[in-house]
Amino acid sequence: MRAWVLLSAVLWYLTRVKLYVKLHHNSPILVCMDLKRAEKETVDPTYLWVGPNEKPLTGNNKINITKTGKLMVKDFLEPLSGLYTCTLSYKTVKAETQEEKVVKQRYDFMIFAYREPDYSYQMAVRFTTKSCVGKYNDLLFRLLKKILHNLIADLSCHIIEPSYKCHFVKVPKHGLIPELFIAFQVNPFAPGWKGKCNESVDCQDNTNHNILQARNRIEEFFRSQAYIFNHDFNKTLPAMHFVDHSFQIVRIDSCRPGFGKNEGLHSNCATCCVVCGPETFSPDVDVTCQTCVSIQIYGAISCP
Repeated sequence: MRAWVLLSAVLWYLTRVKLYVKLHHNSPILVCMDLKRAEKETVDPTYLWVGPNEKPLTGNNKINITKTGKLMVKDFLEPLSGLYTCTLSYKTVKAETQEEKVVKQRYDFMIFAYREPDYSYQMAVRFTTKSCVGKYNDLLFRLLKKILHNLIADLSCHIIEPSYKCHFVKVPKHGLIPELFIAFQVNPFAPGWKGKCNESVDCQDNTNHNILQARNRIEEFFRSQAYIFNHDFNKTLPAMHFVDHSFQIVRIDSCRPGFGKNEGLHSNCATCCVVCGPETFSPDVDVTCQTCVSIQIYGAISCP
């Protein structure tokens, strides 16, 4: 009768993968096995998953681990970010001697919570005017603000930081023409914006959808002004009118507290607001996580 001999041989293969999970969504299914191993038979496999707190992942209703070692994290939140490690143990058996070896392979997954940036838009337009002095410029400015406000009021968006300056512009064949250079920002957080969240957890999908709608309406408004200019064959436009091709728009991204952008660190999610890691924090609406060495958690919003 052959003797059964168990030889303990520990082999470590370290593979680290960065993954990004949108806040309040489920993680992808993490497999405790690489593709090469998956194409072979595996004898007596066991799986040990360890979470960011360096404790085995058991007894957590957010963690789902199958008998074949596949893991999924449900309703992902900031504190769930960090290093997830799975150790696959299995045996190799020599048929002629029944000699067994225990092989261990380790797989590392760095998982980060992320959210989409909050969008706002910086816009600029120009209008001709009669003069750089007089009350008419201020009247036009106030009228334009009112029109734009009415265009987007139902979207819980509003116009912020509006301003204008008058400059003289040398136009070919027309000499110097006074023009109003108008700038403003379109923001999705008008008073009462949370009331239209449609039971969303953090309302971000709603606010970003609304701000995109607001942008489209304002673009269409100035496009119609350009149409009037280009199709007035009698050239009877008033002295104060929209300057064709003057509309400019730039998207401005911001991140919620506890999140920031870092293209170098998170190149696979460069446009995402990724949770601030240990030793960093973000206290307000910005795009940068600041340094604070005393912080050891993910998603910090202040420095002790």
